[in-house]
Amino acid sequence: MNITTPHRFGIRLAAVAAAALLLGTTACSTGTEGGGDEGGAPEGDLKIGLVTKTDSNPFFVNMRESAQAAADENGAELIALAGAFDGDNEGQVAAIENLVSQGVQGIMITPNSSSGILAAIKQARDQGVLVVALDTATDPEDAVDATFATDNFAAGEAQGGWVKASLGDDEPQVVMLDGTPGGTVDTFRHDGFLKGMGLSEDSPEILGMENTNGDQTKAQTAMENLLQRAPEANALYTINEPAAAGGFAAIKAAGKEDQVLIGSIDGSCTGVENVKAGIIGATVMQFPTKMAEQGVDAIVTYANDGTKPKEGFNDTGSVLITDQPVEGLDSEDTEWGADNCWG
Repeated sequence: MNITTPHRFGIRLAAVAAAALLLGTTACSTGTEGGGDEGGAPEGDLKIGLVTKTDSNPFFVNMRESAQAAADENGAELIALAGAFDGDNEGQVAAIENLVSQGVQGIMITPNSSSGILAAIKQARDQGVLVVALDTATDPEDAVDATFATDNFAAGEAQGGWVKASLGDDEPQVVMLDGTPGGTVDTFRHDGFLKGMGLSEDSPEILGMENTNGDQTKAQTAMENLLQRAPEANALYTINEPAAAGGFAAIKAAGKEDQVLIGSIDGSCTGVENVKAGIIGATVMQFPTKMAEQGVDAIVTYANDGTKPKEGFNDTGSVLITDQPVEGLDSEDTEWGADNCWG
């Protein structure tokens, strides 16, 4: 999704110190200091950094746990940091500086701002640190050594295509629970959904949009506001499954469960259960475990022999999950989804 908004940020020692106190950290398999500018870290001395958007969103919790397991398998130490909230660009800048100061050989990051983080990434790479993006691409894409992520435009398009087909002959009356303004993932999913629906930003069928930062509580409040302005809404786009859960809570409180069709993206085990229960009509499953494993593998290879991963975007795949399949869209049911959620 790529309309980006520049963010001001500074690189200050105070920010680094604050990050050390405020950002959550996990580690294992500690070793002695070491490592070279072009990979080749001694065995048992490999440090890998992970910087996620938040440390509370279930998607990033899964990614962190998967990265930890992959690091353990490779005898590496994982140092996991996160922004204080979705959109905390300065927190991520400070986290990168923190990791470089700790001597990591590689950093995996899910950028809050696809462009605002670039100076910090460049400084890390200039010091010989391999940097790969997970889940969210940078702008430009070659600001990192590689990206392992969902094709979020395609995921949004699948959500929109399913909603459009499921409405049948009913005229779409759409409201949208977006994520964070200017975020790459947010923009790709939003634009993909509109394409799948056959709509444009200014289509009269779009009755309202609210930003939620992908947060369930914010999404519930936002949906309450949207229903006040557009009580006739019959279709809801959601940036992720926490937003879908918040949106459904508001819809249920208004007694409109049978009126509003909900589509989403994430594919968590909880999300799949919500599809099975009829709370979400369909969700698009992502694979954060695969992202984390491929990121760790890339850094381990680089640290061992200096080989860098394939440059550019590496699609980790997505699958539409629904028990109400529609013609023309490939999908899997919730039984398959429960067996494969976030694998």
